[in-house]
Amino acid sequence: MARVEVYTTASCPYCVRAKRLLEERRIPYDEFDVGSDPELRAAVVARSGGRRTVPQIFIDGRAIGGFEELAALDAAGGLADLRVDAAF
Repeated sequence: MARVEVYTTASCPYCVRAKRLLEERRIPYDEFDVGSDPELRAAVVARSGGRRTVPQIFIDGRAIGGFEELAALDAAGGLADLRVDAAF
């Protein structure tokens, strides 16, 4: 199973949308709030190639981008293999 990491802040509507999409697709993810952790936020900016917005989403360590990129990946069928029930 691929590891999905979602870096968020508490008041971000795109973070809510990204998490909702993952939940609707039955894709487990780990959420990390960068809103009150400047060191974690700086690490995420570095990992994402300089992107400062949230959410920042990583699949198996690869930077995907934010909600719009996640939605485009979903529309292209790229999330289908990540579903909890994909093996069944």
